[in-house]
Amino acid sequence: MHSVAVIVQEGFAPFEFGLACEAFGLDRSDDGIPSFDFRIVTAEPGAVKSNLAFSINVEHDLTFADEADLVVVTPIPRRTWGSVDPKVLDIVRRAVDRGAWVLSVCSGSFVIAASGVLDGRRATTHWMYADTMQRMYPSIDVDPDVLYVQDGRIITSAGTAAGLDACLHLLRQELGAEITNKIARRMVVPPQRDGGQAQFIDKPLPVVQSLSLAPVTDWMLDNLRLDLTVDQLATKAHMSPRTFARRFKADFGATPAAWLSRQRIIHAQRLLEQTDLGLDRIADESGFGSAAVLRQNFARVLGTTPTAYRARFTCHGESMTAPEGAVLEPVA
Repeated sequence: MHSVAVIVQEGFAPFEFGLACEAFGLDRSDDGIPSFDFRIVTAEPGAVKSNLAFSINVEHDLTFADEADLVVVTPIPRRTWGSVDPKVLDIVRRAVDRGAWVLSVCSGSFVIAASGVLDGRRATTHWMYADTMQRMYPSIDVDPDVLYVQDGRIITSAGTAAGLDACLHLLRQELGAEITNKIARRMVVPPQRDGGQAQFIDKPLPVVQSLSLAPVTDWMLDNLRLDLTVDQLATKAHMSPRTFARRFKADFGATPAAWLSRQRIIHAQRLLEQTDLGLDRIADESGFGSAAVLRQNFARVLGTTPTAYRARFTCHGESMTAPEGAVLEPVA
């Protein structure tokens, strides 16, 4: 992925627009991070009003979006969901047809949905609007309970900060785990939140309770190769297994097993990128036990094999993509 076009339309949401600029538009070459040919585009160049009573001046029309490797769609006002500019819809359709990445932030998914390219696919949007999307587009499998969904080369994300999680998910596929972690550190955000994590927690717990689990999660990260059970982790946390599992899910939005599996995948990615260890050794170090189990998890979560991943991110640095039509599923 070398070029990124961010489409803005009248009434765009500044925060979600800023997420795309932060993820793809900044020059981080001083940290050894590749830069993208990044441009903001609109149907009619000139002043484009945001939904917060200010405007930005956009110099580029939609032409660049027709050749960009990634087209990012930002949210538009709810009143316009049913009347999206046909020029923008054509851009989205052509991007999908030519195999480019298409990513929406928050309710920008309604723009992608209006183009028809999500028909028969799984997608998400902000939980407040999921029912509306399902009513407007019954042929889309709308999942209201996740942070983001990847179906083929289309990524839809939930509200606000979940858009950043989706951007980092895409960068991890294109640039690898270590470079994406550098980008996340620069932004001072977590480097990986799984797409299957809940969008929100009904009854947030006091911060002090989250902090009480920190020693346990730190210990888990230091002992990924061990066969860790909820009973064992609960003992570490001085809780009953039932209380620990409930508290962990409330604090992290994922079960202990799902969180642990994701950390093992991330650790395996780093070992593949930074070492020449064999797959059996990497599987052992990451807690998967065998190369076969490692391959199964890579195929399910990343849509590729450990060998292919290593070839991409330790040799010529070409982009890794999920198979056409693949759907990102949370780790069980």
